[in-house]
Amino acid sequence: MSETIEQQIASAPFHVRLAIDLIMQLEQNDVDVQEALKALEIVQADLQAKIASQQS
Repeated sequence: MSETIEQQIASAPFHVRLAIDLIMQLEQNDVDVQEALKALEIVQADLQAKIASQQS
């Protein structure tokens, strides 16, 4: 018996569930793909800076 998509998502690692949630939010709010990518670059840079400052 195979798992449903919902069961697979529920048992997925946290980072996968987070990615799915973010994708759904972007799609439900009709965010332009290029604008979303630009925003994600800013988010990535911010998070990487936080990691770097924690390691110092």
